[in-house]
Amino acid sequence: MKKVILSIAAGAACMVSCGPKSVAVTGPKYTASEQLVQGKTIFENSCSKCHKLPDPAKHDDQGWIKTLSRMAPKAKLSDEQHQMVYDYLISVNKK
Repeated sequence: MKKVILSIAAGAACMVSCGPKSVAVTGPKYTASEQLVQGKTIFENSCSKCHKLPDPAKHDDQGWIKTLSRMAPKAKLSDEQHQMVYDYLISVNKK
């Protein structure tokens, strides 16, 4: 019984710490400069509320998909905002 309780508690802790994941982004969508500027603004305003902004070069395209799928729900980003942040980050990496 004790093992069952501990296993339930561990599962609940993981769900809280891992949080829900967003799957809104599967690849680039927006390329217009206006949307990339919006992505940069959302990135700077939303992500900096909880932590130091990461260097866009920290991840490749797939790395940002994984990271943003975990972080976008915590930042309460809409699917469109999530996509714009992703597109901004990969556009900066390509330069």
